Amino acid sequence: MAGNFSFDQLKKAVSNGEIDTVLACIVDMQGRLAGKRFLAQYFVDSAHGETHGCNYLLACDIDMEPVPGYKAASWSKGYGDFVMKPDLATLRRLPWLEKTALVICDVLDHHDHADLAHSPRAILKRQVKRLKDRGYIGYFASELEFYLFNETYDSARKKHWQGLDSASPYIGDYQIGITTKEEGVMRRLRNEMEAAGIPIENSKGEWGPGQEEINVRYAEALDMADRHVILKNGAKEIADSEGKSISFMAKYNYGLAGNSSHIHNSLWSADGKTPLFFDKNAEWTLSTLGQQWAAGQLKYAKEFTWFLAPYINSYKRFQAGTFAPTKIMWSEDNRTAGFRLCGEGTKGIRMECRIGGADLNPYLAFAALIASGLAGIDEKLELQKPFVGDAYQASRLPEIPKTLRDATEMLSKSKMLKQAFGEDVVEHYVHTARWEQFEYDRRITDWELHRGFERY
Repeated sequence: MAGNFSFDQLKKAVSNGEIDTVLACIVDMQGRLAGKRFLAQYFVDSAHGETHGCNYLLACDIDMEPVPGYKAASWSKGYGDFVMKPDLATLRRLPWLEKTALVICDVLDHHDHADLAHSPRAILKRQVKRLKDRGYIGYFASELEFYLFNETYDSARKKHWQGLDSASPYIGDYQIGITTKEEGVMRRLRNEMEAAGIPIENSKGEWGPGQEEINVRYAEALDMADRHVILKNGAKEIADSEGKSISFMAKYNYGLAGNSSHIHNSLWSADGKTPLFFDKNAEWTLSTLGQQWAAGQLKYAKEFTWFLAPYINSYKRFQAGTFAPTKIMWSEDNRTAGFRLCGEGTKGIRMECRIGGADLNPYLAFAALIASGLAGIDEKLELQKPFVGDAYQASRLPEIPKTLRDATEMLSKSKMLKQAFGEDVVEHYVHTARWEQFEYDRRITDWELHRGFERY
């Protein structure tokens, strides 16, 4: 829960005029920052204790439409308030916004001030506590990919998101020359995130024209999820200020590579000093604990896929030959695999889950990986032998759910996730998934019009 700005530092900065605005933000179901802009002096004097928001914010779709049918919030219940409790340990200055600081808030019940169970941050906190109770720390890192465009969001909208001018005209994967042309945004993104307390290791070109990847240094799971959502929000704001735009869609163009969010994860001792997955004498140098953790993630991958791929568009990314996985298996350093073992033979040994797209909510994704890993440990599961070869061409491997509808049904039947998250929490997100499917099923797409307007 580490920001880079203490409350005492904030008070001093407010008093001398360095900070005049504080963003108090929750994370919604879509993984976006939502909240209020406070006059900094008022935040320091009063609102740092708590503020309030409408509970429909965790019961609406991506268009901010209130969705009927949730138990937690509805028109019949009047869409009342919940408490937004600033976690002052997350305070940080935002260099890309003038005289502005940000704090992430926990979402609490308005009556008893308990964590609201279906809040994404509360879901992850519960799984982190399960790790802590066993003497573990979960270290996570999410690699975010996105497309950068020489378009404003307004110009992209006016083009109906078609024929956009990407930041580079051809694929520049790892190429320094082409990515130098994108440094106006990328240099700011690296340096200003670092200044905001989000340590950046590197950025690079990815496998699409104008596609970028930025890597944040690993951290404890809750810290990493906080970093992830601030990075996504800040990247769009920085790009917008430069007259550019960014898309984190899993698959914005059928013919181009999708945007992933690979998630690296491992367990360490409670003091953060001893890697619990490394055993130099074990097969693959992966300890028994690490093997059981990985086996749990493999066993339950179909059940938690929705937490890694929450939209209709998410499933367009899973195409053979695109560096996006299609099969549920693990392998040693093999990018056709759904799960890849990284850092073999070192203290940094870890599993990389390659299923998730850049459209995921990190709190939900991390929580699902923790829950399934712990289930693997509790069930003492044995890790299968690693797959060798091209997983795209292997016919007998279990497949990642092909559609949102398939993933939703797997989630709805998951006894493991209901036990780990609570039945009401799982039902809340199943309802979210089914609404997304319903909204899509009744819409007419450009593809349908192109094929059928004249020819049907």
